[in-house]
Amino acid sequence: MNRDAYRTPPELFAALDVEFNFKIDVAASAENALCTNYITEDDDSLSRHWMNYRECVNTYAWCNPPYSDIGPWVRKAAEQAQTNGIGCVMLVMADTSVGWYAEAIKTCNEVRFIVGGRISFLDPVTGKPAAGNNKGSMFLIWHPFGRAAPIVSHVDRDTLLAAGRELIALNNQPELSAA
Repeated sequence: MNRDAYRTPPELFAALDVEFNFKIDVAASAENALCTNYITEDDDSLSRHWMNYRECVNTYAWCNPPYSDIGPWVRKAAEQAQTNGIGCVMLVMADTSVGWYAEAIKTCNEVRFIVGGRISFLDPVTGKPAAGNNKGSMFLIWHPFGRAAPIVSHVDRDTLLAAGRELIALNNQPELSAA
């Protein structure tokens, strides 16, 4: 099984979507896209502008890149933020010893480490949480047109996932009709 195709848990995405209001998923497939607008591998996210419509400037893209080669995604997120005003929240493994991390902290605005446990990504075939995530996770965040020394913070995994589950439940409730 290609682990690059594993999906972000919807509750994790939902918790962050409230904060960032994502407009596009830039490392997706039709089967695992988390936004209405998405770019697939065939569309080649790394060689194109992420959003081609004016109303998306100063908004955010979601990116759970293929973990087999994160460096090009870090460079693309930095380019899109600095040049085109498109922020990016990227979910990556928490490994500060790799070259792409050293590159990311030169351009991103924030690093949020997920503490209190590991994320269980969803198997693309079964849709069930997959065992075997051998590293923790973190978010690299680029704000549109913004740059200062990156802020490093921590978010509790269980708190984040619980908030996302609550948001999903609220969004799935039928609307009350006026009496």
